[in-house]
Amino acid sequence: MQNPVTQEKLDTLANRMAAIGIREEDLLEKFIRGSGSGGQKINKTNNCVFLKHLPSGVAIKCQMDRSREMNRYLARRELCLELEKIRDGKAKAKSQAIEKMRRTNRPRSRRSKQRSVNDKRLQSRKKDLRRPPSAD
Repeated sequence: MQNPVTQEKLDTLANRMAAIGIREEDLLEKFIRGSGSGGQKINKTNNCVFLKHLPSGVAIKCQMDRSREMNRYLARRELCLELEKIRDGKAKAKSQAIEKMRRTNRPRSRRSKQRSVNDKRLQSRKKDLRRPPSAD
């Protein structure tokens, strides 16, 4: 039987994993019995792949195909996606925090200052109207 995943795809996935920092030694891989439709074949073979990245604790379970090799490939690809999401989310949160600090420390514009002064004057007039009438 021919391997369902080409060598080119495997090489691309290996490069992607290396770029993210995933090593094969860091992966815990188990093959478990699948479930769902598929009849006798699915009930007799361990073609569902459970993949866990030990340093991050991210776990993936993949049973998209009947072939174990294809499921191994798809599980690794899914793990790459998950770790990229986590990495990009942290990077995005960090850049947002830096941008927020930049905005808070930036000097206020002339228009903003003028608006603030006008609001204070308006508030002062309101308070003046609340005073009791003078005895004059």
